[in-house]
Amino acid sequence: MKRVFILLLFISASFFVLSTQNSQAQCKGFAKNVCKLELVPFTHDGNYHAAVLTEGEEAELYKTFYSDQEYRVAVCGSDNLPEIEFKVMDAAQNVLYSNKDHDFSKTWDFKLESSQQLKIVVKVPSRGDKSKEPASGCVAIMFGFKVK
Repeated sequence: MKRVFILLLFISASFFVLSTQNSQAQCKGFAKNVCKLELVPFTHDGNYHAAVLTEGEEAELYKTFYSDQEYRVAVCGSDNLPEIEFKVMDAAQNVLYSNKDHDFSKTWDFKLESSQQLKIVVKVPSRGDKSKEPASGCVAIMFGFKVK
């Protein structure tokens, strides 16, 4: 009986790991095929930041940006999700940009006077309908820069 339990536990764990890897692969594909287009005419930095998020969840990412370089941040979510909120903050937690104040724009273009690490926080707002299961889907954060 103990062997059967261990075998079932192993199968369940394997299924969970494989389904998680499959979800991440699908999200990377979403980032490549959908969100990357939001960077045009900027050049993609080569990194794909994407994860499965559920309504009400948020994620944050830290990235270093350099002075005198023009950048674009693009944040995209699967069609089944509500509009994705994102904000960019400096090390002192000052909000430099919030797309909530700009009609939930998917992109923000900027140039910094000094090099610094910024925090990008993305949030999938909850629709508030407690009778339905919260939606889940891919959310991608992409970065581009202008070639001088």
